[in-house]
Amino acid sequence: MTSYRTRIRTMAGAAVLGTLTALVAPVPAAADAPAERLAGGALLTAEPVADLSAPEVAEQLHGKIDTSRVRYGVTAYRVTYRTTDSAGAPTTASQLVVLPKRRARHLTAVSWLHGTTVYRKDVASLNPKSNDRLVALLFASTGRAVSAPDYVGLGLGEGFHPYGDPAATVAASVDGLRAARALAHRTGRELKRKVQVSGFSQGGPATMLVGRALQREGADRYFRPGALAPVGGPFDASAFEAAAADDRIANSGIYLAYFATAWNRMYGLYATPGDAFRSPYDTRVEGLFDGHHTARQIVAELPAASRDLFTEDFLNKIRKPEGVLKERLRPMDHTCDWRPDVPVEIFHSRGDKDVDFGHAAHCARQLTRNGAAHRLTDVGDHDHNTSVRQALPRILAFFDASAGEH
Repeated sequence: MTSYRTRIRTMAGAAVLGTLTALVAPVPAAADAPAERLAGGALLTAEPVADLSAPEVAEQLHGKIDTSRVRYGVTAYRVTYRTTDSAGAPTTASQLVVLPKRRARHLTAVSWLHGTTVYRKDVASLNPKSNDRLVALLFASTGRAVSAPDYVGLGLGEGFHPYGDPAATVAASVDGLRAARALAHRTGRELKRKVQVSGFSQGGPATMLVGRALQREGADRYFRPGALAPVGGPFDASAFEAAAADDRIANSGIYLAYFATAWNRMYGLYATPGDAFRSPYDTRVEGLFDGHHTARQIVAELPAASRDLFTEDFLNKIRKPEGVLKERLRPMDHTCDWRPDVPVEIFHSRGDKDVDFGHAAHCARQLTRNGAAHRLTDVGDHDHNTSVRQALPRILAFFDASAGEH
């Protein structure tokens, strides 16, 4: 749950900001219209947050990610837009959109879907040191446009984050692409129809959900998937939560507590906190997962092991889910259970102690059963967070090959 870090130069100075803001001022209709009348993806605001040359991008990546692919400077924007929450109700979400400084008018878009994040400000749009800001800079510096949604309930979004909810995940990601397209258009560029989708950890199954929605479900009239590259994803949610209940993964108690509190808000997993959490933690857990506490603060307050945090009755419910829990977990056990008509490469690390390599194999088996072309790549004996850094250069090579680029 920790992040590798980078620095980014925050834009300052009225002259610079004034020039860029003129290009991306909020759409008047969006500012004045009632929220319920705004379509998903409606661009509300776009604020420039960084303006970097290619050497400055390389400086941010140095020592963290291979910089050999950096070719262009970038401009990054904090964007707010309309989407829907886990109940399908209208809401506002935020994201980071990064555009390359290149002459090409038509840009390939990348949708980057982030991993587990408990603190609402630790996202690409708000935290210049976040790993996801770094990833977005990398992709954009290769000449691509990047949409990096914060998801519902994180960043500047309203309400709580519905951790792992498929409907809200797809909505925030697809609507984020629509908003990014609107912003690109207002700066004189167009996004190509085929989107390259990639995501890490929580963003792994999200990658497959978004790809399926764009291909099979007509989630957007314009965008279609171009290539899918999930990294370190928990593709069998039931097995992942059961492993957390048995303390067979790193950070088990924190992962399971985040899941339990979020899914209780959505689906009512327990009647009172005392039914799920041992004393004295039952009086504080829900407050800690309010989006305003950092991972470090939460870890300092809660035991690392699930057996010390949860009641045995609740752990048994997680080990053998029934009823609404079983029903709601099922879609997250089958995010790869379809046939993409685009290239898919699954990236994972055999040394991952947070998300076992077996999850990547689970995804690969489902794709094989559906006759889908895919490849499973082991990025080496690395921990969870290091695996994404190892995967990123390979993802770029895969995206280039999939699009016939050089």
